[in-house]
Formats: sequence, C-alpha cells, structure tokens
Amino acid sequence: MHAVDDTLFGQLDPPVLAGSACDDCEVVAFPPAARCPGCAGAAVSRRPLPTRGTVWTWTTQAFAPKPPFDVPASGFEPFVVGYVDLGGVLVESRIVGTVAIGDDVELRLLPVGDAEVTFAFGKVTS
Repeated sequence: MHAVDDTLFGQLDPPVLAGSACDDCEVVAFPPAARCPGCAGAAVSRRPLPTRGTVWTWTTQAFAPKPPFDVPASGFEPFVVGYVDLGGVLVESRIVGTVAIGDDVELRLLPVGDAEVTFAFGKVTS
C-alpha cells in the first residue's frame, strides 16, 4: 500500500496529514507549501496536522470530475466532498459516511485502485 501523493502525508500507519506552518506569521497550510500563503515568507516548516476535526461544509459530487479523475470501469458513483476544520486550517477532503455540518470527524485512509490510498474523513467512531 502506498499513497497516491506522498507529499500529503507525514505517515500512513497511523495516517497523519502533513501541512506547513509559517515561522513568522503562524499561518498553517495544506497541502504543505514552500512559501507562506499568508505573508509570502519562506520561513515555513513541515508539521503534522490533527487527525480529528469538524465538518465545516459538504456537498455531494454528483458528476464525474475533470481529468485526471479516472472513472472506474463500473461507472461513476456520486461521493461526498467537503471542508474539515482542523483548528487552524480547512482541508478539502472526501467524506465517508453520513455527516452534518458541525460533526466531529477523523482521518481515514481511502483505497484508490488496488495498491494506492488517499485520505478521507469520517465520523468519529470512539
């Protein structure tokens, strides 16, 4: 098993997303950035992001996205996508299961193909 994009993760087991934080203005970014999106400074460092957050908003993706999205041979199936507030940064993500705005969610790995994974968030189970 390997990540579709290794730069998104600090580690896979257990899964932790990697962000960046500005050493000057403390803006946090995801995915990690080489320069701060707040002040354009270069003093940024890679850091792990929280694995739990809150659903900020969501919607159902009812049509196939543009390439490079690969429609499976079985056909396109709608999915939920939204923003998860990780307390300093909003992360756009697939969301698995039924959620409402304000629900607590946790990071999960989402299989993509036979050997690759990406990330998603789902309701907290414990």
